Amino acid sequence: MSNETKAPGRIVTILLGIVALVVVAIWLLARLATSGFDVNAEVMSKEAVAARLKPIGESVASDAPPGMRTGEQVYTGICLSCHGAGLAGAPKFGDAAAWGPRVAQGWDTLVKHALEGFNAMPAKGGAADLSDDELKRAVAYMGNAAGGKFTEPPVGGAEGAAAADPAVVGKKVYESVCMACHDSGAAGAPKFGDKAAWAPRLAKGVDGLLASAAKGLNAMPPKGGYGGSDAEFKAAVEYLANSAK
Repeated sequence: MSNETKAPGRIVTILLGIVALVVVAIWLLARLATSGFDVNAEVMSKEAVAARLKPIGESVASDAPPGMRTGEQVYTGICLSCHGAGLAGAPKFGDAAAWGPRVAQGWDTLVKHALEGFNAMPAKGGAADLSDDELKRAVAYMGNAAGGKFTEPPVGGAEGAAAADPAVVGKKVYESVCMACHDSGAAGAPKFGDKAAWAPRLAKGVDGLLASAAKGLNAMPPKGGYGGSDAEFKAAVEYLANSAK
């Protein structure tokens, strides 16, 4: 067979080889561009995506007043968004294997991590207005669901009310935290004992004052930055309110 006859066949072979190389190159580039983006069905579920898009610390409405939510209410309103599906490494609710090593660290360590934040979880799960006792109740609730034996801090009760006398406990909290602003009226805080400044605030009632103070208002952070119990914080609010009546 002459060279003239073989030439068209060689050209076809060369073209096919070029097309194959182009296809392989495109496939390799596509793999490189999408590496690290393997899709996990659980992570990309409608519920999981909604939970990630949900603002940090957003809570489901509850009839309980500030500081009085149970561990279950806090879990359902705040913690569920991550612990329900195990997002970002959070141990799933009721998963004894995942919670076992954490429960073994002890109550104090669990609470410390929840209060200050740990790994991908922000402090208090991102819910700045969550009281320390509410957070502890949620820790106990989740830990116990996975085999722990923790005791939730009580919600209200005569014992807690008696221990938080405004004239004693409230004064102590005021002098340790609140006085920094309320003594001088810094950052717009109503001065201690100033009836004119406190009058419109007292019109809300103690429950209204407590709700505002727990969430933070204007320049004041949630609970005025106080990290103690709800009963102690309430006593401080009552102490301030009583000073201006």
